[in-house]
Amino acid sequence: MADRPTAVLAMRADVVDAVLPADLRARLENCVRLHPDLLTSGFGTPAARAALGAADLLITGWGCSPIDADVLAAAPRLGAVVHAAGTVKHHVHPAVWQRGITVSSAADANAGPVIEFTLATIVLAARRTLGTAAQYARGDVPGFGERQGGDGATIGVIGASRIGRGVIARLAPAPAGYRILLADPYVSPATAAELGVQLMELDDLCRASDIVTVHAPDLPETHQLLDARRLALLRDGSTLINTARGRLIDTDALVRECATGRLDAYLDVSEPEPLPHGHPLLGLPNVLVTPHIAGCQGSEIRRLGAYAVDEVERWTRGGRLLGEVSAADLARIA
Repeated sequence: MADRPTAVLAMRADVVDAVLPADLRARLENCVRLHPDLLTSGFGTPAARAALGAADLLITGWGCSPIDADVLAAAPRLGAVVHAAGTVKHHVHPAVWQRGITVSSAADANAGPVIEFTLATIVLAARRTLGTAAQYARGDVPGFGERQGGDGATIGVIGASRIGRGVIARLAPAPAGYRILLADPYVSPATAAELGVQLMELDDLCRASDIVTVHAPDLPETHQLLDARRLALLRDGSTLINTARGRLIDTDALVRECATGRLDAYLDVSEPEPLPHGHPLLGLPNVLVTPHIAGCQGSEIRRLGAYAVDEVERWTRGGRLLGEVSAADLARIA
């Protein structure tokens, strides 16, 4: 097929084979001509500039350098950027949309593992697992009547993002009979009713919830959304889960609350990230910190590549891209 568009891969060398294993690479090569040069160290080298000059399509991934006006000047044929990972916020500049280039992200594919991870932590939190494990480590085995169950717990969801909505969709029919609250200024009462949640202001959600799970985007207005005042509103014995961004929570205030034993926390993200060795949160028995592993990991990474290849196939046929990101989305995505 001599008329196939030319695609250039721009991502870290160590993730290419995980994102695009042989079967996905073969599918890709059925619809595009893959440029032989993999752009792993930016767009400034002569070889990179030559590849950009031939590119009809950029397939990006983790480690892609910013695509700005200077890069676009070297890529006169570029028609689409398909990102085989989550957010495009940090490498796709507004100049890309200004030139009419289509942008797609595999954020939907990355959301699945984050939803599953969040659900797992909600179940653990509902059973007060951290406190029970610490008690057990001290040699104190809780009796049958002392063990905590999760039925009827009130779950507060902050942010009706794709992940927040996915968590709600999985919680709503659960036999545990969870009561689900939602705080999101952009959700109408009618939409909340469709989701099967009770919409309320964030302060009220903090007061009413047994477990609070954070799914808001990292924006200037959401920086330390859960500050010292709001963390103090959380009930004694409640749990905070964060699989979104660390900047949404005041870390110092959270340390103070968890150090008293008043709150439990499950944190897959932090501010700063990673936490320095010896940070107080890493040593508290009622806090579990994981190193940003909720998204696609290991064998799951091929989900991102499969989504991206699907998008490339749609683009070459002139179809609508399911993961298309508009310039207007930049103001509200993570």
